Amino acid sequence: VQLVESGGGSVQSGGSLRLSCATSGYTYGSGTIAWFRQTPGSEREGVASIYTGTGKTYYNDSVQGRFTISQDSGAHTVYLQMNNLKPEDAAMYYCAADANGGYWKSPRTFKSWGQGTQVTVS
Repeated sequence: VQLVESGGGSVQSGGSLRLSCATSGYTYGSGTIAWFRQTPGSEREGVASIYTGTGKTYYNDSVQGRFTISQDSGAHTVYLQMNNLKPEDAAMYYCAADANGGYWKSPRTFKSWGQGTQVTVS
């Protein structure tokens, strides 16, 4: 499984960005794909996840109501729409796949990771 993130950038507080996670070698219809974020010196934090079988989504409380995770299995892509961005949302954002059945917010649950895309909010 290969994951490639894109869509990061620099925005002002209150702005929006849409991140994309292009997947290859991943079978949609089972399993979970998640977005994580990390700032220097901090642990990787689960932001949102989607179960690709049913489309059920989960969110970190800090982004609930502002971020939306979605999938386009035909395009082999998972998206993270981020609205009303705040300075505390600034981080490197990663997508992750190949979950081992553990809790989605734990980085140890996922085996495959992308290289990340940087989000800056001023």
